[in-house]
Amino acid sequence: MQQTYSEESIRQIVSKNLRLFRTTKKLSQVKLSEISGITHNYINDIENCKKSASLETIAKLANALDVEPYTFFLSDSMSDYILAYLNAFNDNVHQFVSSWYERYNLLVKEK
Repeated sequence: MQQTYSEESIRQIVSKNLRLFRTTKKLSQVKLSEISGITHNYINDIENCKKSASLETIAKLANALDVEPYTFFLSDSMSDYILAYLNAFNDNVHQFVSSWYERYNLLVKEK
């Protein structure tokens, strides 16, 4: 049987995913506000299910967080998968930057 969604259940999914993506990127609500152009109070209200996000807001948040807009609507099991992916991606980027930095320092020392 297909699951039935209410406005409240969708608001909770968006809320959880927004917080998940924001914290995964290690951004405060204030920093996300600066990047997205959305007030931090509104971001807080969305994350606490006090307000719904418009499509315009979802677009701004998706651009600021560098995620696809549809990912805000993915259920728990999918958002857990996305979190694992984002964490793996962050780890890979960190390893790449660290490796590059070490090689750069070696080149500088040789000169």
